[in-house]
Amino acid sequence: MEAMTPSGRLFVPSLPTLWPHMLVSKPRPGSLPPFSSPNVRYFYFARNAVWLTVKMLGLDNGEVLMPSYHHGVEVEALVDAGATPRFYRVGSRWDVDLEDVARRITPKTKALYLTHYAGFPGPAAEMRKLADQHGLVLIEDCALSLLSSDGAVPLGTTGDVGIFCLYKTLPVPNGGALVVNGPRSYSLPEPPAPPSASTFSHTVSALLQNLELRGGAVGRGLRGLVRTVGHGTVKAASIERVATGTQHFDRKHVDLGMSPLTKRIALAQDLESIVEKRRRNYFYLLGRLRDVSTPLFNQLPAGTCPLFYPMVVQEKAEVLARLRAKGIDAIDFWKRFHPACDAGAFPEVAQLRRSIVEIPCHQDLSPEVMADVASVVRDAVRAEKQTKKRAG
Repeated sequence: MEAMTPSGRLFVPSLPTLWPHMLVSKPRPGSLPPFSSPNVRYFYFARNAVWLTVKMLGLDNGEVLMPSYHHGVEVEALVDAGATPRFYRVGSRWDVDLEDVARRITPKTKALYLTHYAGFPGPAAEMRKLADQHGLVLIEDCALSLLSSDGAVPLGTTGDVGIFCLYKTLPVPNGGALVVNGPRSYSLPEPPAPPSASTFSHTVSALLQNLELRGGAVGRGLRGLVRTVGHGTVKAASIERVATGTQHFDRKHVDLGMSPLTKRIALAQDLESIVEKRRRNYFYLLGRLRDVSTPLFNQLPAGTCPLFYPMVVQEKAEVLARLRAKGIDAIDFWKRFHPACDAGAFPEVAQLRRSIVEIPCHQDLSPEVMADVASVVRDAVRAEKQTKKRAG
């Protein structure tokens, strides 16, 4: 794999790419949720599972206690399904304030909602105990934490339901999952497959990213040519491409299921190897970046499969621009509150939204690539500090 193109520019996508052999690889037995779960339904989006959970568990017309640190699309799905969100405090290290959760439980509360951020486990056992004390449902949102465990306990298995997103961690065109835990069985309809043209479009995009990742400048040129032709074809044929990674919930897509191709690719993945490579890459960045930016987490708990390296910066827009200019597809992580949440009531979360940048550490990135990534990130952070010093 070539990390650096002949022109000297990196290509580091934010998500893993699809290698051609994955389209024909044999399936492996699923060793982690949701693939190992006996009661699971797959969807196009994880947000569809949030919507169905509200309806399935009768949470509509009730209140759900949710973290003040949220994406927003999960809140939109919950509201659309008829529930009312209330919010609890999350600290500066993504730590749930359990005392605040307990204080905010009222007779109207029907469920507790716990988000596991970027693979790092939240206090699932403590939230389970609190939910049981008050007769509440516990929802575990593992959309950012596929393949992660808290020690030996897989995330998504402690709550009444676990909700997962596949395409953030695996090179698949779409996919979310709803896992129902415990002895109670629900009759869940199997959602219909999404439009094949949309799945094809996402699959080709992931293959082209892999081509650029491996092929340097030549791969980039071919990817650009194919994308130009492809966009024209899609437009001319009026093909509806159901985009993933969008910012808002859309009711018209709530019944879309996961494509068979997604399941085939997902089941062919070596999950243990993915966890190992992501942990290796995270540890490398932690060692190389801790002296230029105090890490959000100074360690990687056993079982954690990091979705990305959370980089703490002061001038987020400046750092993002520098990284993207060098070919690193860094992401502005969760910068906005949902309108239902009072931003002024949660200053620690407001600061998180101003300061966290996603640095890729996924399984496609070799140690050589990670060395280049670390070097570029160090330069960007140092340049940011120099700019701030001159301005001060």
